[in-house]
Amino acid sequence: MPFFRASGVLLHPTSLPSRFGIGDLGLEAYKFIDFLVAADQQLWQVLPVGPTGYGNSPYMSYSAMAGNPLLISPDQLKEEQLLTDEDLDHFPELPGHPVDFERVIAHKMPLYAKAFENFQAHNSPITQKEFAGFCETKARWLNDYALFMALKEHFQGVSWSSWDTDIATRTPEAIAHYENLLSDRISFHKYLQFAFFQQWSELKQYANLRGIEIIGDIPIYVAHDSADVWAHPDLFCLDEETREPALMAGVPPDYFSATGQLWGNPVYNWEALQKQNFAWWVQRFESLLDYVDIIRIDHFRGFQAYWAVPMGEETAIDGEWLEAPGAELFTVIAEKLGKLPILAEDLGVITDEVIALRDQFDFPGMKVLHFAFNSGCDNVFLPFNYDRNCVVYTGTHDNDTTIGWFYSLSEEQKGDVWRYAGFISPWGIQWDLIRLAMGSVANQVIIPLQDILGLDGYARMNYPSVPEGNWAWRYWDGALTTELSDRLKTMTQTFGRSSKRD
Repeated sequence: MPFFRASGVLLHPTSLPSRFGIGDLGLEAYKFIDFLVAADQQLWQVLPVGPTGYGNSPYMSYSAMAGNPLLISPDQLKEEQLLTDEDLDHFPELPGHPVDFERVIAHKMPLYAKAFENFQAHNSPITQKEFAGFCETKARWLNDYALFMALKEHFQGVSWSSWDTDIATRTPEAIAHYENLLSDRISFHKYLQFAFFQQWSELKQYANLRGIEIIGDIPIYVAHDSADVWAHPDLFCLDEETREPALMAGVPPDYFSATGQLWGNPVYNWEALQKQNFAWWVQRFESLLDYVDIIRIDHFRGFQAYWAVPMGEETAIDGEWLEAPGAELFTVIAEKLGKLPILAEDLGVITDEVIALRDQFDFPGMKVLHFAFNSGCDNVFLPFNYDRNCVVYTGTHDNDTTIGWFYSLSEEQKGDVWRYAGFISPWGIQWDLIRLAMGSVANQVIIPLQDILGLDGYARMNYPSVPEGNWAWRYWDGALTTELSDRLKTMTQTFGRSSKRD
C-alpha cells in the first residue's frame, strides 16, 4: 500500500545508551522518541527484536515471534518493585561501546531471575490475571518457545537437532516429561516474554501518542536452531536423518560477496505451508503487528523465488533458484488480516517477476543512495528514477555509514557523488545524501542514526557474511543534541515531510 510522505530514523534498540551494557526499553528509549518528535520525524525503524543466538544477529533468532529479553529494562523492573536499588548498584560497569553480549547475558540474566522470584512471591491478583491472560493469548507460540529455551539450558546450549532423539522429535512422552522436569524454567521464560511485551507495549503507546509509528523487520527465514523449526519441522526442508537443513538459504554472488551469502537457515517446505493455508505465516504477521505499525519484509525477493543451496556446501555459489508461492501467500494474509502495511526489501538480484509480485500488492520497494553512483543515468537508485511508492535510505544496517562509504571511494567515484549532490555540506557529505533522500519523490525516507550523528565506519552495524563481531554499535549519552534535531527538522519541513504540513 502507498504510504504518506514522511521521514524517520533507523536505530536498533540495542544501540541505545544505558548503564547495563546494552540498549533497552527504559528511559533512553523514551528520550530517543522525544528526539524524533523534536526533529519532526514520524517513523522509527528497528531491526528484528527476537531473542538472538550465536553471533547475536537479530536475523538469526531463537523465535520468529518472541521478544529479546536483553531489551528488558532493569530500571523499569525496579519501578515495579521487582528489583531494588541494591540489586542495580551491584551491576558491574560494562563498556558503553561496543556491546559485550556475553558479559551482558552473564549479568542481566541473574537480575531477571531475581525479578521473577519477586514477581512470583509478591505479585497482586491483578498482575497474576494479566500474566495468565498473556500466557493464554500467546500460547500458540509461547508454550513451544518457553519449553525450547528451557531445553536449550538443560542440554547446555547445543542445537535441538543434537538433543536426545525422543525430545528432538517431540514424542508426546518426552514433551510431558520435560514439561514436568523443567516447569520452573519454562515459567521463567514465559515471564521474560511477559516483561518484554509489557515494556514494549508501553513504549509503543508513548511513541504512537506522539505521532511516531514503529517499523518492524520480519526476516524471511528463521534460524535452524529455533523453537519454530523444532516445533514445526514439517514446514522446513530438513534432512530426515540428521534433522539439519537439507536445503540452506542464501543469495548468489552479489555486491556484498564474491561467493554469495550462505545464511544456513533451512528453506521452507512451501508445499506443506500451502496445505495448511499458510497458517504459520499468518500467525507470524499477526504476532508482529501486536507490537509494530509497519512491517519491513527482509529479502522480499525470496517470496517469488529463493536461492537454495544443498546441505554440505561451504559457500552459496552452487545453489539454484526455486519458485515460491508469494502471490498466494500474500493473498491469504490479506484475506485474514486485511490490507497490510508492508515495505518490501527488494534489493539484490531483482527480476521482472519479483517486481510484478511487489506491485501486485502495492508494496513500496527500497532505494539506497550508496548504490546510486556506480553506473549510468538509468541506475534505479538515482532519485530522478524513483516512483513515489518507495522508501529511500542513505544506507542500511548492511552498509557502511555514509562517511565510511564515501571516503572508501576512489577520487573518480567521489567526483560522481559531488557532481550529483552539487556541493559538500558544511556538516559533512552525509547531509548531502540526507538532503537528496529528503528531496526525492519517495513517499518515505529512513536515515540511519549513524549518518545523522556523522559517524565513520567504526559505527557500522553489520558486515554481511561475517558471522561474528557485528550488531554491537551504540551511541553515547548526550549525542542527540538540540542542534541535530533542529537541523533535521528544518530539512524535513523544507521537503514536505513534516507531520504539520497541513
